[in-house]
Amino acid sequence: MEYVNKVLWLIATVFMMASGIYFTIKLKGIQFNIKKIRESFHHKKDSNITPFDTLMLSTAAKVGVGSIAGIALAIYIGGVGTIFWVWISSILLAPNSFVESCLGVLYRKKDNNNYIGGPSYYMDYGLNQKNMAVVYAILTCFAYILGFLTIQSNTIAKSLEAYLPSLASGIIIAIITFLVIYKGLKGISKFSNKLVPIMGLCYLLVTIIVSIKHFQELPTIFMSIVKSGLNLRSASVGFISTILIGIQRGVFSNEAGLGTSAIASSTADTNNAIGQGLVQIVGVYFTSLIVCTSTALIIMTSDYQGQQFLNMNGIELAQFAFREHFGSFGNTFLIVIIVLFSFSTIVTGYYYGESNLKYLLKEKFSNYRLILVILTLTLLIFGSVASPSILWNIVDILVALMAILNVYTIFCLREKIFFHLTLKNK
Repeated sequence: MEYVNKVLWLIATVFMMASGIYFTIKLKGIQFNIKKIRESFHHKKDSNITPFDTLMLSTAAKVGVGSIAGIALAIYIGGVGTIFWVWISSILLAPNSFVESCLGVLYRKKDNNNYIGGPSYYMDYGLNQKNMAVVYAILTCFAYILGFLTIQSNTIAKSLEAYLPSLASGIIIAIITFLVIYKGLKGISKFSNKLVPIMGLCYLLVTIIVSIKHFQELPTIFMSIVKSGLNLRSASVGFISTILIGIQRGVFSNEAGLGTSAIASSTADTNNAIGQGLVQIVGVYFTSLIVCTSTALIIMTSDYQGQQFLNMNGIELAQFAFREHFGSFGNTFLIVIIVLFSFSTIVTGYYYGESNLKYLLKEKFSNYRLILVILTLTLLIFGSVASPSILWNIVDILVALMAILNVYTIFCLREKIFFHLTLKNK
């Protein structure tokens, strides 16, 4: 499984980086156009789902344990140089998120009073590749319902295992999840809208406190990240491994190129496809450049290098760093943050799975929604007691396949985006 994982990620990395560089050039560095990004948040007062709502929805999925446990795991396995490649990947891959989000709006469909869309829709109705669309939808259902959600549940359970048995944590997670998702898209959107800003500000505040305490160390830390990321003396296996792990964890956190931003963007009550694409760039930057960097700083200002862990999830290293910085309060704070981050991903990840199942089943979906809900809750309980290494490997493989299919599609549909940009600029 590890060999398959590495091969697929090598292919996915080439695809994503090549398309990111291509779109950066063709779109004239659109990810750096702050003025246009700021203007994209304007919306109607009576909008059902606003551009800001879709940003919170997609960010809720992005800012999960990948931003904490995933980054800790990257540092532990690949060294601090992986953080440099998390930064590079977020900047170069942001145009992928822009393009897929635009396509999500252009090819979405009406779903009762809401819109629904995503890669499956533009693969089918834009590229006329029905079979590819079906494969992508199936991959997404498995990646989120089986993979991402179980990893979030596993991380919550691990962070609480000193206080609660893992199975008990899983049952509580399943009950709270049910109370949110049974309200559908509006309930999930409102939940994300309130939760994401609060948890983001709290995490950033703690990082600022740590940075102030270790202010003199920061230049050395940032220099070591850059030097390790560009350490060509290990140019073969070690250097390539650092790049792959960094990009892999970056994509796992910001999801640029996976197509999930398109799923969120398609729900917006607006026809401004270009604006929706610009909105989603903010989510990529916030997750990778702020939250992931915050995690790295908190870990690197601790005495983390002598720590050894078995069957590691990643959260163990973060817990060590928080305890060192803040004592028992740090451990409690991280538990609260992990629960919030993970739970935000769980409810949004469920919607991603649901929207793709709707594509597969069409009008028959309502007959199977209860089954999907029961399966989701069951897997959340299972995830709380499963082996984290197995879960990470499964998700990494599924995510790589999603990225390959999606990036291929957005490249094939690139002229559609160029045409709409031309119209927008006239």
